[in-house]
Amino acid sequence: MDTRMQAAKSPQIHTVFSETVYPVFVRLLTGLLILTLGLWMLTGVIHLLLGLRTVPNGGWPATAEHTIVSSLIMLALLEVVRTLQAYLRLGRVRVTFILDTALVVLISELMGLWFREYAPVKVLLGMGVIVALVMLRIVTARFSPESHSN
Repeated sequence: MDTRMQAAKSPQIHTVFSETVYPVFVRLLTGLLILTLGLWMLTGVIHLLLGLRTVPNGGWPATAEHTIVSSLIMLALLEVVRTLQAYLRLGRVRVTFILDTALVVLISELMGLWFREYAPVKVLLGMGVIVALVMLRIVTARFSPESHSN
C-alpha cells in the first residue's frame, strides 16, 4: 500500500515542482540577470564619462574609438536585456529576438574591426554570417505564426 501511495505522490511532487517552483526560480534568475546587465551597463556609462577627461590632453581619437566600441557593446547588451524581458513576458524566447541580438552583436564586432588590425577573410566571414542571419530574420518574420494570426 505504501508503494501505491508513493507512486501517487510522485507525479504530484513533479507537477508542483514543474508548475510552480521551476517557473518562479527561472523568473528570479532571469530578473537577476537583467539587473546584473543593467548595473554592468551603468558602470560602462560611468567609465565612458570618466574617459572624457583625456580629450583635452589630445587623446580625442583614442577616446572616440573607445566610446564607439563601448557604445556598440552596450547596444548588444540592450538587445540581450530585450530578449530576457521578452522571455519574462511571453514565457519563451522568440527566434526573431535571438536573431536580432545576434545581428547587433555581429555588426558591432564588424564595426569594431575598423579600429584594429584585421584579416580580410575575417571581415568577409562576418559579412557572410550577417547576410545569412538577415535572411533568416526575414524568413522568420515572414512565416511567423504570430504574424498570420492578426
